[in-house]
Amino acid sequence: MNLLEAVPHSWIKASVSKYCDVRLGKMLQNDPSSDRDELKHYLRAINIAKSGLDLSHEFSMWITPSEKDRFRLRNGDILVSEGGDAGRTAVFDSDREYYFQNAINRVRPAATGLIVPEFIYYWFTFLKAAGYVEMVCNVATIPHFTAEKVKAAPLALPPIEMQRRIVRFLDKKTARIDGLIEKKRALLERLAEKRQALITRAVTKGLYPDAPMKPSGTDWLGDIPAHWDVLPLRRLARSVSTGRTPPVAEVDYFAGGEVNWFTPGDFGSGIELTESSRRLIPEALHDGVASLFPSGTVFLVGIGATLGKVAVGTEPGSANQQINAIVLEMENDPYYLAYFLHGFRDEVRVSSNGNTLGILNQSGTKSLPILRPPTAEQNEISVYLRSHDARNADVVQQIENSLMLLRQYRAAIITAAVSGQVADLA
Repeated sequence: MNLLEAVPHSWIKASVSKYCDVRLGKMLQNDPSSDRDELKHYLRAINIAKSGLDLSHEFSMWITPSEKDRFRLRNGDILVSEGGDAGRTAVFDSDREYYFQNAINRVRPAATGLIVPEFIYYWFTFLKAAGYVEMVCNVATIPHFTAEKVKAAPLALPPIEMQRRIVRFLDKKTARIDGLIEKKRALLERLAEKRQALITRAVTKGLYPDAPMKPSGTDWLGDIPAHWDVLPLRRLARSVSTGRTPPVAEVDYFAGGEVNWFTPGDFGSGIELTESSRRLIPEALHDGVASLFPSGTVFLVGIGATLGKVAVGTEPGSANQQINAIVLEMENDPYYLAYFLHGFRDEVRVSSNGNTLGILNQSGTKSLPILRPPTAEQNEISVYLRSHDARNADVVQQIENSLMLLRQYRAAIITAAVSGQVADLA
């Protein structure tokens, strides 16, 4: 990948290490090593947001006197994520005292007067958009854009006045694009909030506003139609069980698999699970190392960051041990239950019994309070909500397509500018 091929011949071409000091951050220190250590604010990869530096997340660790100069950030330092979303970049522009952890590489222009820091920011943004970071990282597992890889990255430097012109041009252009992106993100958030409110109202009040109401006896459910019941989930279910992961064995149960095997990563924003990222071979079921659940099973994530995510399996499938599989009695509509659990995901999460990492096991799932309308009303509510979701999905897809095009346009403008391909920088 020759990223410098199109760069004007008059520009300096080198590696980042020749003109910038690159340093990996300090390993997290939770306890003082002496009475001279000080507790200081530091930045992690989460502080490098897509929109730039995000100081809303506050973290503190102990810093020794000998480390203060090495790891204290200065205005104009470029922060490059080492892992996670490797290569994501931000400019440090705060007057507050901050240090940085070893999830961040700090790139500091070493040649005073030869480099505009913001130009380096845009250059690294270009490297990531061009696929360079992905190419040099080990993407087979978790990508790491190490300090050595950052130092070895190519760098093209125009004269200082040209750098300033490029930065001014890109600041203006990207600000306009970022404004449009932010408006579209806000629209997606409003659509999601509107959908959530619609679901919550439908699964607690029904579709008939004139129906007589009664207290549910549960604060977060409020008043409900007088002819509805409040029951623990186990009263609605034929079975509640937890999925399994086949053991490592001589048989590779995933090679050429055809049976869906759902994990939390397969859950999206919709109410259905149609296809998994990994599939099991039928032998896994025959050997008893995985369970097969029928179509219409309600899958509920019971652990981790996505705890409470829920969807209905549209065909028979399996699941891993992070997921509870709820098979309902015939008179209960699985889509109604899935929408109900989605509408009250926060309450489902509170019901988990984990101290730090929430866990909702079979017993906790069976004990969840559920509203049960008559079967016909359950069907009406699920049809109504699925119809709304179908219409909403088209709008969301159009917005997401527009966001993708804006991001591509942003990357293209940065690429053209930092490689000297924009003639008019006004």
